[in-house]
Amino acid sequence: MVKAIVGACWGDEGKGKITDMLAADADIVIRFQGGSNAGHTIINDYGKFALHQMPSGIFNPNTVNIIGTGVAFNVPYFVKELNYLKENGLENPKVLISDRVQLMMPYHIAFDTYEEARLSDKQFGSTKSGIAPFYSDKYAKTGIQICDLFHEDVLKERITAACEVKNVLLEHLYHKPLLDAEAIYEEVLSYRDLVAPFVVNTVEYLNKALKEGKTILLEGQLGALKDPDHGIFPMTTSSSTLAGFAAVGAGIPPHSIEKVYTVAKAYSSAVGGGAFVSEIFGDEAQELRVRGGDAGEFGATTGRPRRMGWFDCVATRYGCMLQGTTDVAFTAIDVLSYLDEIPVCVGYEMDGVVTKEFPVTPLLEKAKPVYEVLPGWKTNIRGITKYEDLPENARKYVEFIEKEIGYPITIVSNGPKRNEIIYR
Repeated sequence: MVKAIVGACWGDEGKGKITDMLAADADIVIRFQGGSNAGHTIINDYGKFALHQMPSGIFNPNTVNIIGTGVAFNVPYFVKELNYLKENGLENPKVLISDRVQLMMPYHIAFDTYEEARLSDKQFGSTKSGIAPFYSDKYAKTGIQICDLFHEDVLKERITAACEVKNVLLEHLYHKPLLDAEAIYEEVLSYRDLVAPFVVNTVEYLNKALKEGKTILLEGQLGALKDPDHGIFPMTTSSSTLAGFAAVGAGIPPHSIEKVYTVAKAYSSAVGGGAFVSEIFGDEAQELRVRGGDAGEFGATTGRPRRMGWFDCVATRYGCMLQGTTDVAFTAIDVLSYLDEIPVCVGYEMDGVVTKEFPVTPLLEKAKPVYEVLPGWKTNIRGITKYEDLPENARKYVEFIEKEIGYPITIVSNGPKRNEIIYR
């Protein structure tokens, strides 16, 4: 069986925990898009980890973890993360890398930084991890595939051609030092021995696994509202965050995906710019931010404080629709236990009209939240493993949101640890 694990909204929903949990019964876990620009935080018997390049199944000794073709693959970051895991007790992580994955180049990170500086107050809130320049090169066909490392003449030719174009921009647009193609070639060639033991034809490997009936998890990064086609464009990421892309980014047939677990958090948070209708501010936001998760709502990659808001049924319903959701995993409900009352955004008001449909970006910027306020439960719910043992108002909160979004909530997470979970 193939299951996709994706985000409903802006990302930061707790996909890492859900993947880590479901990986206990999985043969293979695949990262299918994104790069080291966002992290998945996992807490288990090994400790607490923020993963950026590694699939979240890395802690299961029986699971093979794959970096799929859709990923922006940062070799130095991968090596750093591999060593970090080994130093913390994970002796032989099982990892494979697609022989067609493209490389995050040193100049991608530099160009990301230069462009954000050039945009000044109009910048996109990038993590400056090189993601937009990487995917720009991929679709302009000037990217470098990992297989090029094993063909030196091809590698040198492609790097030289890329530097020729980029040096024009560096000289005339950014006014920065020019790239030295030979130095970049030598640096990137040094990656070869580091990755050689892991690089395989993952398409053949995965399709063989499908025929053998293996259980495969497809792990996405960020959420539906950060998708460049269907999200809050242009304040999105640069690769598709949808389960529909998982088949492409992994290299398996689309009809093989049987389950789509869409992860939605019991409140809202976002990193970066863009419309955020249910956003809250000041002390109210800071209290929710500090209480959120095990270490508060701060970016796993940047450490930036996340923007906070109440649960948004309009955005989540839209995200679940885009993802083709079969199951909703509802996370971090325990965080809300301090509240007497909990506002839930059930509609958007625009020019005097209330809608439950998620609008295009220019209209979204004008939308105001329509709230329904639910009673809180005011008691610690961590450690509860049966749904019927939750306080009545906690169950009413879950069931109200389930009805509003129109998709079944089958998993409720009431803490950051692997065993703090309730199946419905």
